[in-house]
Amino acid sequence: MATIAVTGHMDLTVDSIPLIRDALREALKPYAEDLTGVSCIAAGADSLFAETVLELGGRLVAIIPSQDYRQSKVKPEHAETFDRLVRSAVEVVVLEHETANRSAYEDANRTLLRRSDRLMAVWDGNPPTGKGGGTADTVAEAREVGLLVDVVWPDGASRRG
Repeated sequence: MATIAVTGHMDLTVDSIPLIRDALREALKPYAEDLTGVSCIAAGADSLFAETVLELGGRLVAIIPSQDYRQSKVKPEHAETFDRLVRSAVEVVVLEHETANRSAYEDANRTLLRRSDRLMAVWDGNPPTGKGGGTADTVAEAREVGLLVDVVWPDGASRRG
């Protein structure tokens, strides 16, 4: 059984989405027979990963960073996807943080890492921003605890902004 967590960028360009979806599918296929994916199901990489896990017949575990995450952080354009993925998850873990903030995100990332055998990082390779709780921070933390990290960043992928 493979339990794989995801971390990744939220601000993917529209043209990057099919590239990343295809790369995730290829990276996850070897584990499809008995796959559990662990994701915070945020917009962008987290949701692409979660959708791919389900498409391959895997189980999804959703980690929600705070009690108010759905109301305060899920934007209207992502709400339908978020709700569908929550309904599709075999387990939904809502952390005890009342509000979504850096501490909640850092705790969610640590929870992802504790619950998995490896980490799939949809990551452009840039270093941490210093804000904490981001993709590069999660990759560094995974490597510190000895978790295998697979970086998924296909040619042509980019971020907005």
